[in-house]
Amino acid sequence: MSCKSTKVAPSVDFDHSCSDSVEYLTLNFGPFETVHRWRRLPPCDEFVGARRSKHTVVAYRDAIYVFGGDNGKNMLNDLLRFDVKDCSWCRAFTTGTPPAPRYHHSAVVYGSSMFVFGGYTGDIYSNSNLKNKNDLFEYKFATGQWTEWKVEGSLPVARSAHGATVYNDKLWIFAGYDGNARLNDMWTISLQDREHACWEEIDQSGEIPPSCCNFPVAVCRDKMFVFSGQSGAKITNNLFQFEFKGHMWTRIPTEHLLRGSPPPPQRRYGHTMVAFDRHLYVFGGAADNTLPNELHCYDVDSQTWEVIHPSLDSEMPSGRLFHAAAVIQDAMYIFGGTVDNNVRSGEMYRFQFSSYPKCTLHEDYGKLWENRQFCDVEFILGEREERVLGHIAIVTARCQWLRKKILQARDRQGIKLYDLLSVCSRPSGTQPLLEVSIREAEAQPFEVLMQFLYTDKIQYPRRGHVQDVLLIMDVYKLALHFKLSRLEQLCVQYIEASVDLQNVLSVCENANKLQLDQLKEHCLNFVVKESHFNQVIMTKEFEHLSTPLIVEIVRRKQQPPPRLYSDQPVDIGTSLVQDMKAYLEGGGLEFCDIILLLDGHPRPAHKAILAARSSYFEAMFRSFMPEDGQVNISIGEMVPSKQAFESMLRYIYYGDVNMPPEDSLYLFAAPYYYGFSNNRLQAYCKQNLEMNVTVENVLQILEAADKTQALDMKKHCLHIIVHQFIKVSKLPNLRSLSQLLLLDIIESLATHISDKQCAEMGSDI
Repeated sequence: MSCKSTKVAPSVDFDHSCSDSVEYLTLNFGPFETVHRWRRLPPCDEFVGARRSKHTVVAYRDAIYVFGGDNGKNMLNDLLRFDVKDCSWCRAFTTGTPPAPRYHHSAVVYGSSMFVFGGYTGDIYSNSNLKNKNDLFEYKFATGQWTEWKVEGSLPVARSAHGATVYNDKLWIFAGYDGNARLNDMWTISLQDREHACWEEIDQSGEIPPSCCNFPVAVCRDKMFVFSGQSGAKITNNLFQFEFKGHMWTRIPTEHLLRGSPPPPQRRYGHTMVAFDRHLYVFGGAADNTLPNELHCYDVDSQTWEVIHPSLDSEMPSGRLFHAAAVIQDAMYIFGGTVDNNVRSGEMYRFQFSSYPKCTLHEDYGKLWENRQFCDVEFILGEREERVLGHIAIVTARCQWLRKKILQARDRQGIKLYDLLSVCSRPSGTQPLLEVSIREAEAQPFEVLMQFLYTDKIQYPRRGHVQDVLLIMDVYKLALHFKLSRLEQLCVQYIEASVDLQNVLSVCENANKLQLDQLKEHCLNFVVKESHFNQVIMTKEFEHLSTPLIVEIVRRKQQPPPRLYSDQPVDIGTSLVQDMKAYLEGGGLEFCDIILLLDGHPRPAHKAILAARSSYFEAMFRSFMPEDGQVNISIGEMVPSKQAFESMLRYIYYGDVNMPPEDSLYLFAAPYYYGFSNNRLQAYCKQNLEMNVTVENVLQILEAADKTQALDMKKHCLHIIVHQFIKVSKLPNLRSLSQLLLLDIIESLATHISDKQCAEMGSDI
């Protein structure tokens, strides 16, 4: 194994059934590829196949198959094969009659066959016989046989530049261009039985994407996703998802993305999108007359976008459109396309994915809020004195206003830190609750605010439901009062995105009543818009609007105020991760209610946080909480180092996975022992070890490997020490190693030194 710092394992699989995994770790070392690395592979030679764009690629076993496209002069119908192991090109073996030369067709893999549908055919050089097709061809990889499927009954209209995918043994076709207009219909055909196959048009519902072409589709988590594309005046950068079971479309909102968060990619066409794990990866295309080459990644679980930063040793592809992409194992392959100056490309690039388990921090704290376990504070709200339970640790970490209220209530009740520890040593459900009165808040908006404190999110208002929008306005009022900048921004974005012709007057009147000037301004500008004004003033709601608001609307319509632009950056507040980091680093010391003992040394902590993130602590605090409020820390039979223990606390409190490599050995088994939600920490520990064992730290890792009985890692460290012994021998740590480890090093040296080296050493004496 190379010891360079750029090598990592792209994916990790763990066997949760392994009962002795805590005592004996298996880290399989092998050839690793740098995560997020672009690599330029051998291009396709002209004698094998032409440079091209508007073609398709599919992945089958360890090969990429390229079909059709155009070379700038002619349409193509050759089939090329790229072997990803040998990195070699050839023409694929074919028999039978292939599809006519074409581009902007679609190709998918089902079973051991490739299916090609539709596209644009004819002679582009002479501009003759140009037409769209709706034919369906099958290519069998095993025999090389091309066969056309002759399907009876209704057929989709002939089209090109459409989207296609396979799901549940069926080919699904969506949208495209029929030569006169863009489409947004959907058709499907079973690929199981050629003799009885027939096309069926799908009755779509929900927020159906506008008619479009030159867009990609990808299937992830049993849903089909469509991003951007050419849709005339309606071109957007919206992402839509399609539920195969209910045939329902949903536009995925971006209103929850705070200013300063990575935005979705620009609107574009001719790009690619592939799915891997829980992510969608968008590359290339034409975006407002530019050819960007950033790789955008969408996390389906968290509904957030990010731009992937390539590794330092990447060979980046230039921007391009009408290229094609496919996934083999944990890498994406991109071939061809049109690059600058309308030049066709014959380049092949490989991108190495990362596949770490997702961060469950927000979900874990969200479950703590939903389950209401280990609550230690009760908020008494409003005139009706409604009661809402919560956790002092989360609330005081996230909101300074509520922190002061809790401290005041604690002072009134005479509770000190040592009282808190003794009270909280009782099992869950037996300790008294701290009562905190808040007259300014009603229960429903306060519960939404609490949900935000635990998860950094609020539930998106249902489209067209005025009551939902009015509720978020009450939350916004609370956010202003409690000085929660991040929640303020979320509420404003949600409300502004939810305002429509049906609810704008209700929202405007409520904003006026609550003195929410920014939202009132947004509503007034919405009403006086040319396309909205006549519709709004003809509604019943306008007749019942208060006179001062009617006057404001009329005056604004007659004389719009000048637009004010501010260069001041928007304060988006602190995130859950930032707040929990500050809390662990000392901000939460006065609210500690448990003592963790590491080799007899105390470390104050917070029960609710430990229980939210670890099923081990959750079970302990629920049933057999120690009487003295102290818990001894170990991982199986092994006590971690103080440094490794702090790394584990950082992971528990705020999901941090950065640590020295020697800590990774101590913590590799922690996910099993402490019952974390997934093995994200373990995946990063494994990567950290594979990536960062160097001559400088090999002795520390050897000691950790010996202590944790990680025998394969110990063997790996001894291998490095033997081969780099001249450098290792000069390290000061060598003198502090135990006698047994020094004997292990001497034994390894003796095993690896050859007879010739022994003779040379003897001659020096």
